[in-house]
Order: sequence, then C-alpha cells, then structure tokens
Amino acid sequence: MPQATVLPPAAAPAAAPARARGGSEFSPLLRTVREQGLLRHRPGWYARGIAVNLLGIAAVVTGLALIGPSWWALLLAVPLALFSARAAFVGHDAGHAQITANRRASRVLQLVHANLLLGMSREWWNDKHNRHHANPNHLDKDPDVAADVLVFAEHQTAGRTGLRGFLTRHQAWLFFPLTTLEGIALKVYGVQALLAKDGPCRDRRERLVEGALLLAHFAGYAALLLTLLTPAQALVFALVHQMLLGVHLGMAFAPNHKGMERPDEHADGDSWGHLRRQVLTSRNIRGGALTDWFLGGLNYQVEHHLFPSMPRPNLRLAQPAVRAHCAALGVPYTETGFVDSYRQALGHLHEVGAPLRGEGGE
Repeated sequence: MPQATVLPPAAAPAAAPARARGGSEFSPLLRTVREQGLLRHRPGWYARGIAVNLLGIAAVVTGLALIGPSWWALLLAVPLALFSARAAFVGHDAGHAQITANRRASRVLQLVHANLLLGMSREWWNDKHNRHHANPNHLDKDPDVAADVLVFAEHQTAGRTGLRGFLTRHQAWLFFPLTTLEGIALKVYGVQALLAKDGPCRDRRERLVEGALLLAHFAGYAALLLTLLTPAQALVFALVHQMLLGVHLGMAFAPNHKGMERPDEHADGDSWGHLRRQVLTSRNIRGGALTDWFLGGLNYQVEHHLFPSMPRPNLRLAQPAVRAHCAALGVPYTETGFVDSYRQALGHLHEVGAPLRGEGGE
C-alpha cells in the first residue's frame, strides 16, 4: 500500500524554522504564484465544464423520460449522482470566487448550482466553509471538526453514551455508511439555517431568493420523478441518488484534514501564520486527471487552502512551487495515495474512538 510522502521528513511544527526574515513565510510564495499567472481566472475552462455537466443532467432526464416507469430507470441514479457532485464542486468554486472576479456572476452561479440544482443553501454553506478555511482543523474554531455525529479528538468522546457512544466506538467502520446521509443532511442543514432568525442569511431579499430557489428545487425534483416514475420507483430513485451523492462528496472531503495537525494541540497554534496554518493541517492526494475529476480538485488541498480563489485547473500547476517553498522553509508538505488517504483518515477516527471501546470492553 502506498505511503504518505512528507517533504521534508516530518518534524514537529514547533521545531520548524522561524518566520522568514524580512516578511511572512507566505509572501514570497504568493509573489511567485502571481508572477506565474496562476491566480488569473479561467472562465472558459469553467464554462466548458458547466456546459458538459448540464448536458449530462439533461441526458439523464431524457433517459428517464424514454425509459418510463421501469425499475431499470434506477440505473440512471448513478450518473445523476456524479453530475450532482460536479454541480457541488462548481458551487464550491463559485463561493471561493475561483470562476470569475465578478461577485454578482459568482453569486448567480452558486445560487444555480447549490440552491437550484442541489437544494443546498448558498449562504449556509459559505458561512460554514469560510470558518473552516480561516481555522482548519482547530477544534474550537473549525465547524467541520466540531463534535457531532463524528468526533475528532479523544476528549470529545467524554460523556457520549447510548447511540452517540455506539457511533463513536465504531465511527471508523461506520464512516462510509454514514456518508450516505450527507446529501440529505446538506439540504436539511441549509433549510434550518434559512429559517433560523440568527442564521447566516440575514438579508430579507437574500433569504427570499434562496428560499424560492430551494422550493423550486424540491418541487421540480419531486414533480420530475413522480411524473416519469411510479411513486415507489420515484422514492427509491431519490434515495439511491442522494445516498450515492453523499458517498461521493464524503470521499472528496474526508481525507483532506482528518488525522493532520491540529493548531489547538500546540501552545503556539493560534499564532501560526497563514502558510503553516494551512499546510500543516492539510493532506494532498496523488493522482492524475481522473483523480482531479473525481475529487473536484480538492485532492490539491494544500494549494487550495493557501490560495482559495485560485481556479481549480491551476492548482496542479501551483503544486511544484508550493512544494519547493515548503521544503526551503522546512515545513512538512503531506501527500499520499488515494487509498492510503482514507486509511489514514479512518485510522485517526478509529484511534479517537478507542477510549469508549475500552470502556465497553470491546
């Protein structure tokens, strides 16, 4: 099994060289990337990808209409899940202003792909995801590692009994089964945030726009399936589609930070600069064009966290400069294989649940 590559050989963050003389550690890298033109937007690249994806969704709908009320139509839930994940990646990139510098255009693109195509609140996602980017893997500040269904540190297991205790004891084994609920959870969390008085969507006009598009998604999705399939077939199709979408998104997000450094574990963690805060907490996944496509560019997690607005096709191009800069500073740069990334992430979850397994005598 391939092993993780850490350049240079992993050292404790506290032992890494001090801040580069004459400025931040990040500034020289930012200058290099800018000079290479890697922060320039690639609207043409995105336009082609969006067009192909929309055509793919249209082809699935056409296929459902041609097949009609048959259980064979359930096979089309597989490509629809793939196309839905592509829409999620476009929504993610639009939220980071990767597609265009035009804020209005980015907003429209994200509303279409998140709210209309996926039934997921744009404002809820942006609020949560921006807090993650600001403090990745920080237990007190990153909502993605807050104790919920899963826990990410041993002290988070305290007091978890009953169903939550069971989930924690076996969270490594249950991780992928639980991701089947992610597609539905994204919709539920978004609607809850939209209805909450203290939610991220505070502007009344924005709330109305988001709400209207969410309603359009749910009504259109239900009408499409119930018109073309029997009620039983429509229900099963929706479940298969959403479960596969959840697994796909879980596979894209799971290996990025789990088991990596946590700033809250270090006395100087809150004082880490941008470069260390992003690089030490992130893990890249090796691969070629297929990996880039399947994971939506999130396999370049280090580069994405350093340059959130960098267009997805430029992340691979920025990798050599980022890797060389980290090596020069003595900052560990972690990259591993596709399968090994999940082994590391799930291994971390299994280790975190050990205290409860010990208490249960397992």
